[in-house]
Amino acid sequence: MSEESLSAIRARIDEIDDQLLGLVNERAQAAMEVARIKRESGEPGDFYRPAREAEILRRLRDANTGPLGTDEVIRLFREVMSACLALQRPLRVAFLGPEGTFTQEAALKHFGHSIRSQPLDGIDAVFREVESNSAEYGVVPVENSTEGMVTHTLDRLLSSPLQIVGEVELPIVQNLVTKAERLADIERVYSHQQGLAQCRLWLETHLPNAERIAVASTAEAARMAGEDKSAGAIASTSAADRYALPILHASVQDGAANSTRFLVLGRESPQSTGEDKTSLVIARDNQPGGLAGLLAPLARYGLNMTRLESRPSPEGMWEYVFFIDLEGHAEDIAIKRALTEMQQLASLLKVLGSYPRSVS
Repeated sequence: MSEESLSAIRARIDEIDDQLLGLVNERAQAAMEVARIKRESGEPGDFYRPAREAEILRRLRDANTGPLGTDEVIRLFREVMSACLALQRPLRVAFLGPEGTFTQEAALKHFGHSIRSQPLDGIDAVFREVESNSAEYGVVPVENSTEGMVTHTLDRLLSSPLQIVGEVELPIVQNLVTKAERLADIERVYSHQQGLAQCRLWLETHLPNAERIAVASTAEAARMAGEDKSAGAIASTSAADRYALPILHASVQDGAANSTRFLVLGRESPQSTGEDKTSLVIARDNQPGGLAGLLAPLARYGLNMTRLESRPSPEGMWEYVFFIDLEGHAEDIAIKRALTEMQQLASLLKVLGSYPRSVS
């Protein structure tokens, strides 16, 4: 390619960038105008609308013809929406910290980087922060594809007035990060208990004699490994970057397909988008066929149950509550009718939230 042709392409790129800059700022002006109209009509100051955002991202995902991939298009436009929303007022989002955790990655993937992130030291603390209105939203882990449910989150959902307003699915890539130069120099490995479990086979094969120490988070593990040259940590790339730790071995999780699902917590369920989930918890007095009877209305109305998990009930020994995910929104006619029938049979029925399915 001649220098003249290259210069012409670069000039065209500059021209496109100028157009993009103008259009992004035009979009920001339009978003500010929407906020002004809502304020004048008496709406409160939180203008984040999960259902509207999900609809925009799905429309752009479906309209994308490349060469940019779907993930890149979604990430790009989420950041544009995040920046536009921050012009009105940055969202306060609490998450299971410290900074550098996978939960922070999930929060940034869902809300974009133009938020005021609030790292907290436990799942309980995230719930309390949103319940007290110290944060508009919270993000907590609920399920890992290899290690199962995060029971603390399930138990807290049972007692909290908060609603699930969104979900995030995040591929989990675990790394061995350390200041040690060789595996033979590592005497102990820090990580969250789930991180250690997700890498059990790799650790047994490559570090069979190293002590495994469970700590509060993978980010905390990276911080501790940074202070101990004979230690390593199972942690994310972002935690390694934050604590300036080299990655000695990348992608050490057992199996390539490892992902974690996170829940976004708020005070009100979003409106229906047409691609939603509804989560609920139910219980019935202990009797033969009790659960089958409770679930019968779901089949009768043709509803698809995507998840069923049991937890011991706080009400008594050997009694259980059941957490259920359904396809659809609680305002859909079929779900409304099914829930009405289930309510008549249940000793407990609580809708935990209806929310847009994760956009990817």
